Amino acid sequence: METPDHPLQLFNTSGLELPFKESEAAFLLDVIREHQSCNYSFVEVVFVDEKEIVRINKEFLGRDYVTDIISFRYDEDTTNMEIEGTLYCCTSRIQEQAKEYCDSEKQEFLRIIVHGLIHLIGYDDQTPEEKAEMTRLENHYLKMHLDS
Repeated sequence: METPDHPLQLFNTSGLELPFKESEAAFLLDVIREHQSCNYSFVEVVFVDEKEIVRINKEFLGRDYVTDIISFRYDEDTTNMEIEGTLYCCTSRIQEQAKEYCDSEKQEFLRIIVHGLIHLIGYDDQTPEEKAEMTRLENHYLKMHLDS
C-alpha cells in the first residue's frame, strides 16, 4: 500500500481494520502541503490500541487517559519545509468518536489525520479560538477530499 516516493507512511498495529485507503491520506497531506506552503519530509501515521495510546500519553505527556491522537514533530526546521513527525492514532477511540459525532468512520479517521498534520505545521488547539481555527481547517481540507 505504501507509495515509495510519498512522505506519508501508514502502520496499523491496532488489530482493527482501517476504513480508508492510504492514497486518501496521502492526498490530504498533499493538499495541506500545497495550501499551507509547507513540506512534509516524512510522516508516519501509526494506528494503535487503547493500551498503547495511554502508554504513550503517560510516558511523553504525563497524562493517564485514552486520546484520539498524539502528534510528535522531530525536525527543528523553523521554515516548515522539512517537517518530520509521527501521528499516533487510537483506532478504537476514533471509531467511538465517529458514533458520538454521527459521522462515518472513514470521515472521522481522515479528520484525525488532518488534525495531526495541521498540528505538525504548528497549529494548536489549547484555546477556544485555536480549536475553532483547527476545526475550520479540518473541514476545509476534508471538503477538498470529498470534492476530488
